[in-house]
Amino acid sequence: MRPAISHFPLPDSLEHVPDDLRERILAVQDKTGFVPHVFLMLAHRPDEFRAFFAYHDALMERESDSLTPAEKEMIVVATSARHGCLYCVVAHGAVLRIYSKDPLLADQLAVNHRTAPLGGRQRLMLDFAFHVGLERGGLDGDWQARLQAVGFSLDDIWDIGAITAFFSLSNRLVSLAGTPPNPEFYLMGRVPRAPR
Repeated sequence: MRPAISHFPLPDSLEHVPDDLRERILAVQDKTGFVPHVFLMLAHRPDEFRAFFAYHDALMERESDSLTPAEKEMIVVATSARHGCLYCVVAHGAVLRIYSKDPLLADQLAVNHRTAPLGGRQRLMLDFAFHVGLERGGLDGDWQARLQAVGFSLDDIWDIGAITAFFSLSNRLVSLAGTPPNPEFYLMGRVPRAPR
């Protein structure tokens, strides 16, 4: 029996979603070997699907001044854990394991980023993400000086805040829908991928 992946409607098949959504979903399936549940969960609202993934890509795929892809995923994992979003912790923990080549880091960040084996720069990055996303804080002169002192540009600071804000939205939508992580995510970056 297939587990429920949303309290909301799901497409009966990919034939019932707009062509551009279907192409995107199939491209992800081709790359990963499965369809992440979040794609199917959002497919019942095509305009929101497009807007969600356009902003996701604008944040997560753009080249930042100094923020690495692994650091972006650290932000997602640490803040999603504090929001209680199992889907984002597990899915982005998998991506973090791949980018960082560290099978332990995602779990350590999910429990407590302040005790995870990070350098001062990354710890400050996550402290700022928590300040923005969980403490309803903003950027003031003190935060800007501290972040720039460890090498973050103003664009990097925007990225930290925007990633935090975007995944706060994602965390809430996944929780609203009751969408669980795909089982495949749990092993990604922990065991070698089987050849297809």
